[in-house]
Amino acid sequence: MSASHTLYLIRHPRPLIAPGVCYGRLDVAAEDPLPIATALRALLPADAPVWSSPLQRCRLLAGHLHPQPRLDERLQEIDFGDWEGRAWDDIPRQEIDAWAADLLHYTPPGGESPARLSARVNAFLAELPPGAHIIVTHAGIIRTLHSRASGQPLDQVLQQPAAAYGSLTRMVLPPGD
Repeated sequence: MSASHTLYLIRHPRPLIAPGVCYGRLDVAAEDPLPIATALRALLPADAPVWSSPLQRCRLLAGHLHPQPRLDERLQEIDFGDWEGRAWDDIPRQEIDAWAADLLHYTPPGGESPARLSARVNAFLAELPPGAHIIVTHAGIIRTLHSRASGQPLDQVLQQPAAAYGSLTRMVLPPGD
């Protein structure tokens, strides 16, 4: 990147899924996005493009912010593979332990690692024109971008609390970042 990017990162509304269920790439419904869009609209640049994960919990919110949001597969949440839709308590303990031992590189069966998620986010950024962009996305993407902007290792950022549902995080990535 040769010029700076100002990113307005919005996490999707609260998903309508039972507590304790693993979801990432799983396309679950979410709470009504209209109140979030209404509250955030005044805080966002009017002329910035709106990008979104194609998953409905992001896409529907993005549609309230712009009539034609730009959907990009690389903005989807991490793919937990065979864990998707399962209760965390039902996932074999040895798989959870292996993940905890190598948070950055462990890949759930049929899924992707945080390192792979980071690579696709970096590919998205490499193609993003300089300037302001509104991005409706997921906690994993926001954490990945936070790691990049702050210089903190991703495995440390992944252990920090996630951005709140429906929250706005403004982030500036300097030139050459």
